Amino acid sequence: MDDDVVSLTGAGRTAPSLALLARPRSAAEAAGAVLGRGPRGAVARGRGRSCGDAAQNAGGTVLDLTGLDRIRGLDGAAGTVVCEAGAELGALARVLLPLGLRPRAGAGGWTAGGAVATGYGNGVEALELLGADGESRTVRRGEPLFDATVGGLGLTGVVLSVTLALRPVETAFLRERTARFRDADALLAHWTGGGAPPEPYARARVELTGRGRAVLTTAAPVPYAGLPRGHRARRAPLALPPAFPAPLGRGGGLRPLPGLVRARVAPSYGFGRAPFVRYRCAVPEGREEALRGLLALLADRRSPVRAARHARVERVGAAGAGPLAFPVRGWCLGFDVPAGARGLGRFLDVLDERVAAAGGRVCLAEDARLRPALLPVMYPRLDAFRALRSSLDPRSVFRSDLSRRLGL
Repeated sequence: MDDDVVSLTGAGRTAPSLALLARPRSAAEAAGAVLGRGPRGAVARGRGRSCGDAAQNAGGTVLDLTGLDRIRGLDGAAGTVVCEAGAELGALARVLLPLGLRPRAGAGGWTAGGAVATGYGNGVEALELLGADGESRTVRRGEPLFDATVGGLGLTGVVLSVTLALRPVETAFLRERTARFRDADALLAHWTGGGAPPEPYARARVELTGRGRAVLTTAAPVPYAGLPRGHRARRAPLALPPAFPAPLGRGGGLRPLPGLVRARVAPSYGFGRAPFVRYRCAVPEGREEALRGLLALLADRRSPVRAARHARVERVGAAGAGPLAFPVRGWCLGFDVPAGARGLGRFLDVLDERVAAAGGRVCLAEDARLRPALLPVMYPRLDAFRALRSSLDPRSVFRSDLSRRLGL
C-alpha cells in the first residue's frame, strides 16, 4: 500500500491541511490503515469533489479509496450491482448502459462511497462498512447505522462497497426542455403551481445580476419508441432485462464505454484554479418566502455573492432519513463564489442565520466555515448521531477537520 504526507483540500481549494495519505488497494489494506492510524485518527476520501473539509484530517490519516474501483457482482434477479467504494458512478453507468440498465443513485464524477458519505442514499440498498476495530459488517437500508452513514461524512466508518439498485432504460438519451422566466418570483410561481415540471430531472438558474431572469431546465429519459426515425441508436438497441449476462467478476474494472449521452441539465461552475466557496442550503417546503428573501439578498448590489453571477435552485421531493442528511423536502439553493470576495465571510454568516431561522440547513459536505453554534439548530437530531457514533467508535478513531471544527 502506498502512502505519503500531502496537503489536501476540497474541490474549492480552500482550508488546506497536511495528512498521511494512504492508498489501499484492497479491503485488507484499508483495515490495516485504520488499525495503524496515529493519535489523530483516520477518515476516508474519494475523488475530493466536495468543497468542504470533511475528507481532510490534519496530522492524521486519510484513506484514498479510488484504488478500490471494481465491480464485485451483478444480480439480475434482484436488480442490483455491487461495486467497491472507489468506483466512479458515471463510469459504472457507462458499463451498465449496454445492458439496458443504470443505477438509481446519481452518476457523474462521484465515487460510490463519496456519494454515500455526502448524503446521496437514493437507490443504495446495502453497505459494507469497515469499523474502528478493523472488522467489516454489512449494513442494510432501514437500519439506524445505515441512516447515520448516508450523509455521515465518513464518521461512522469506511465504506468499502455499495449495493446499488438498478432501473431499466431503453436508450442512452434524455430529452431536454428549457423554460425562461422574467424573475425568480415567476419561476417559483410556475414551479409551485399547475406548471410544475413532470420530468424527473429539473434545475433552475437564477441571475444575480442584470434583470434577475431565471431559466428552468428539465430532462426525461427517451424511450426507444421516442427516438427519431433513422436515429443511430435504433440500429443498435440496448439489451433490455431479463437479458442479463453472468455476474461480473472482481477483475472487471470500470472502463468507460462509448455511447452515453448526457443532457446538460447541470451547468458547469468554477473559477479556473482560483479558490472558491460553494454554498448549498436547503429550505423546507412552505417556506418559499424565505427562499425568495435569500435570492433577493444574494442579488443585492452590495452582496459579495454577485460575483457568482448565477444561483442554482432545485426542488427536493423527499427528506433524507439520517440524522445528518442534508436534503429536506422543499428547496435547495446553491452558488459558487470566489473565496477572496470582499466581505464574503460576514455575508455567509448572515445567510446561515436566515437559513436556520427558516428551519433549513447548510450542506455539511460542501462546508468549511459554519459556526458550531448553528449546527444543532440546523440538524435537530445531532445528539442521536453523536450517541450512535460514540457507541460504535468510543475512541473517535474516525475524525476529520470538519468533525473537530464542529464538534461532531
